[in-house]
Amino acid sequence: MSGLPEISGIPPMPDIRKLSPYGYIPDTDVCILFLVLYSLSTFVHTGQAIRYRLWWLFPTVIWGGVGEILGWGGRLWSSHVDTVLLRMPFMIQVTATIVSPTFILAANFIIFGRIINLLGSGYSRLPSKLYSRIFLTCDVLSLGIQAVGGGMASAATTLEAGNRGGHVMLAGVVSQLCIITFYTILATEFLVRYALDRPFTNRTDSTPRSEMTQRTRIMLEALGFNTLCLVIRAIYRTVNLADGWGGRVMTTELYFNVLEGGMIVLSIYTFNFVHPGAFLPAGNREKIRDLELKKMGSEFTSPRNSTVEAPNR
Repeated sequence: MSGLPEISGIPPMPDIRKLSPYGYIPDTDVCILFLVLYSLSTFVHTGQAIRYRLWWLFPTVIWGGVGEILGWGGRLWSSHVDTVLLRMPFMIQVTATIVSPTFILAANFIIFGRIINLLGSGYSRLPSKLYSRIFLTCDVLSLGIQAVGGGMASAATTLEAGNRGGHVMLAGVVSQLCIITFYTILATEFLVRYALDRPFTNRTDSTPRSEMTQRTRIMLEALGFNTLCLVIRAIYRTVNLADGWGGRVMTTELYFNVLEGGMIVLSIYTFNFVHPGAFLPAGNREKIRDLELKKMGSEFTSPRNSTVEAPNR
């Protein structure tokens, strides 16, 4: 009995896997699962943002969800023998999955800044307005570095060029990990000072202390869990990129699915279930707004910013 005839021109599966820029062929079912999960969360977030009129969720969590949809759509496109070697889907997934979590992290900074104003900004080492500006600016810089590195890596035609792009991405991810660490330290200090009722005594523009409600406590716990997921993902990405393009960590699909896809799914769904519109309700948002307006008014009416003319007699 003669053996099966060879099919010329089509390399065997092991060769395809070796030639693949992923180091494997992405699992189709896993890609569909994550694509559905991100699409559902992003759709719900859009409805929640409109319902609660929290428009800042669009350039943060929602945009992050859209990026993840694009990234996993690229991986799904690559999940076949005849498409895994295409450059376009690989470029999409590299760039989109590396930068999208940065937008979700930005939402953390905004939410915690509002909680600071709500509970009492005198317990924060930084004024809430400066707090948000510093971390959001650093987040944007980290995003830019990661995007540049992702573009370099996805457009690379050699392993050496891919590693150069990976090193740039690594710098962006490490800077993001440093941002998260610094943010966590300041947030922890704020909560400890609030619990001990030890405000900074040299603060003149502080919002007054308010008691922490159960909803605010749940929102803080959600922020903590969300941050933990982003930290785990950032550590994975750091090890991934430090291992080099084509290294064992980067070419193991299970690590990517669990420590990248899984962590960001948990992160984005956290804000679906513990939504700032519901757990920082309208009354609290109005209080925050009034406190911010009062602080702005005090800046204009302070002696150093205004002069009072004596009445004519």
